Amino acid sequence: MSTNERKNPGEQQSSQLLPEERNIVSQLLKTSQAHMEDQDNKSQVSEMEKTNLVKKEFISVWVRDPQVHREDFWHAHISYEICLHTNSMCFRKKTSCVRRRYSEFVWLRQKLQNNALLIELPKLPPGNPFFNLNSDFQISQRMQGLQQFLEGVLQTALLLSDSLLHLFLQSQLSIAKMDACAQGQTHYTVAQAIQRCVACTRFPVEEQQQEEDSKTYCDSDCESTTSSGLGNSIGRATPVEEDLSYNECFSHEFQTTTPEAELCSSLSSSPGNH
Repeated sequence: MSTNERKNPGEQQSSQLLPEERNIVSQLLKTSQAHMEDQDNKSQVSEMEKTNLVKKEFISVWVRDPQVHREDFWHAHISYEICLHTNSMCFRKKTSCVRRRYSEFVWLRQKLQNNALLIELPKLPPGNPFFNLNSDFQISQRMQGLQQFLEGVLQTALLLSDSLLHLFLQSQLSIAKMDACAQGQTHYTVAQAIQRCVACTRFPVEEQQQEEDSKTYCDSDCESTTSSGLGNSIGRATPVEEDLSYNECFSHEFQTTTPEAELCSSLSSSPGNH
């Protein structure tokens, strides 16, 4: 009896403490589980946000407004306006407009192929020795093919790191100057060449809005400033006037430093390539 009496108080104490301990352990487990679930939810939200950011990233490009440039009676070529609008981190400049000709597209494709041998590049519209500068159909077909080429290139992630592609799309440098700049043979960098490119052209959405406004507010005697179906400018400044205006603006901005002055000079004296 004495032994039982000695054990009973201990058993009674243990029976009183165990439920409390169990409650404490249970609360700790619940708190830990809730914390882990909260962390999992936060990580899932973070992954969803990253996925949404990737989905929202875009690169839009337009090839439009073909213009005929006559060097003399026998020699002429067409340039096309390339407009780029993007929020991609691959591009420092988010909007730009430049003019390029077909032979420059051919040069770009060859350079991209040399720098990425294992990638199958999209094809350009075929060259035509009998290309008719007065044929709206041929010009439209070529312009559409050039846009499809650029869209295919911009969808290839590996090519977005090529500095020649960025110079082609967002600078006014000639082929020779683009090559030299990409190889570090100029006093200005790729970023400087792109950043100083002045684009005064509106984007297709803005031009559509302006066209709607002009129909509302302009009478029949008002001269049209919109573009035709093929983008041949009506009532715009001639290519020579545009070049002079661009060069004056560019020269004024670059007259402070030697590297920038060289870039301005290269833009104003870059030879045209067929």
